[in-house]
Amino acid sequence: MIQSQIKLKICGITQARQAIHIASLGAHAIGIIGVSKSPRYLAQKSRDKIFKVLKDSYPRTERVLVVADINDFDLDESLKSDAAPTIIQLHGEESVKRCKALRAMHPQVKFWKALRIRSENDLISAGKYQEIVDALLIDAWDENLLGGTGHRVSLNLLKEKEFKIPWWIAGGISADWIPELLSVITPYGIDASSKLEISPGVKDLEKVEHLIQAIKEYS
Repeated sequence: MIQSQIKLKICGITQARQAIHIASLGAHAIGIIGVSKSPRYLAQKSRDKIFKVLKDSYPRTERVLVVADINDFDLDESLKSDAAPTIIQLHGEESVKRCKALRAMHPQVKFWKALRIRSENDLISAGKYQEIVDALLIDAWDENLLGGTGHRVSLNLLKEKEFKIPWWIAGGISADWIPELLSVITPYGIDASSKLEISPGVKDLEKVEHLIQAIKEYS
């Protein structure tokens, strides 16, 4: 893993070879999108293949499945695989009650709740999930898209903000933003996707390496 206190998740992976390469660089987590409307979406058979390769080669790397308002049947199916995700990232409109129910049904997996932030009120709402999920993921607001927009959360909103559980920041993450980002906030982890891409789901591995180096240098 990256030798710093800041963890890194690379999300929106669609190719097994890229997943393996990124894991070899020390990424803490690899994310795959299970939301059908996303341009980075992978069906379960394709997800299972990548997660299986990761499990066999880098078992300590977290395997994150990103879903949005998933129904019980589809989630059950996703978790039956021999290489099931180790984390379910809830990126929809899941309520506190729904998150609590999911954790009760699936205690073997960790749950993260992603929230799109545009105001202090959104952060207050995010805090309500702290007793229910294993981590929070703070993403930028977009009226139409759940994530992968490249938009950035206002650092002023997050300045001096503390949560009781680990929290990650997502949205517009790239190597050139790291010095400013980490000079203002101290998240548990950083979640990067669209700013590292050649095309949706295909990463520019040089940009991934630059991001990892930037985190190491700052830390």
